[in-house]
Amino acid sequence: MEFHIYNTLTRNKELFQPINHGRVKLYTCGPTVYDFSHIGNFRTFIFEDLLKRWLIHLGYEVNHTMNITDVDDKTIAKSIKKQVPLKEITEKYISSFIKDLNWLNIVPADNYPCATDYITQMKDMIQILLEKGKAYKHDD
Repeated sequence: MEFHIYNTLTRNKELFQPINHGRVKLYTCGPTVYDFSHIGNFRTFIFEDLLKRWLIHLGYEVNHTMNITDVDDKTIAKSIKKQVPLKEITEKYISSFIKDLNWLNIVPADNYPCATDYITQMKDMIQILLEKGKAYKHDD
């Protein structure tokens, strides 16, 4: 069965063709874990779940990675306000998020990498983007 999807780069519906035949790597944004997720957040995760289920239905082997943003201004502010370590804040909301995914019967991702585990790689990637002129520095 053919599957067409909207390509935001070309602004056209295009035939979906995976890079590797029969296999799809799906990378999706997950929560920023400074508070409980709400229905507006889960709208995104439910869409991602529907896409993943459709790809599986079409016979693709799907490897799904959903990132967890466990460090940003909001997580740091909450950690300071509560006077507890950042990890204590984020672990609480990661746990709650996973329970909510299960309650909503969302197919779990294969991987849930946390931003704090990849700071060095992000810095390296930013440096490459800067060198290629694809990013810029700001005063802050």
